[in-house]
Amino acid sequence: MRNMSDDHTHVQEFFTARAADWDSRFPDDGPAYAAAVADLRLREGDRVLDAGCGTGRALPPLRAAVGPSGVVLGADLTPAMLRAAAEAGRDRHGRLLLADVSALPLRSGSLDAVFAAGLIAHLPRPADNLRELARGVRGGGTLALFHPVGRAALAARQGRRITPDDLRAEPNLRPLLARSGWRMTSYVDEDARFLALAVREG
Repeated sequence: MRNMSDDHTHVQEFFTARAADWDSRFPDDGPAYAAAVADLRLREGDRVLDAGCGTGRALPPLRAAVGPSGVVLGADLTPAMLRAAAEAGRDRHGRLLLADVSALPLRSGSLDAVFAAGLIAHLPRPADNLRELARGVRGGGTLALFHPVGRAALAARQGRRITPDDLRAEPNLRPLLARSGWRMTSYVDEDARFLALAVREG
């Protein structure tokens, strides 16, 4: 059985090494983030979490969607990523939290939505971690699992092949979400983006 702190250390090391030049490696992703946030259909005054926010690229469109009366939180496990977000000025759009998505420092049902870009591949215990995200969201609230390129394009970029056990494949992701308190409502996997939307049950 893997030690959870080992999983955390691995994720932190991976992203710490990449934090400084993360935005410059993917400079054209902004419109894809904005389009995915639009599909979340947030309303003025909503409370939204960017889970695994990294350098905070989703925070400006999330703030624009919920307006000045809304609450925007960005949580990440890696201090270097949060520093990069602050250096880019994205802390003006939301509050940055050094936090683990497996134990959110939030009251149950306190959120209207969760946005998660590139998160699912890094979750040590996906069902438990998605259940913890569900705990933080009110019944009827929404989840967006997003990546600015689709599964095939990402695999090609990384020099690997997609395997049948890929968590993001629809036949795997739909039941995983269902076991974790979510009902998938739409699924898009194309070269230009990956976006799965789900609603909090209950």
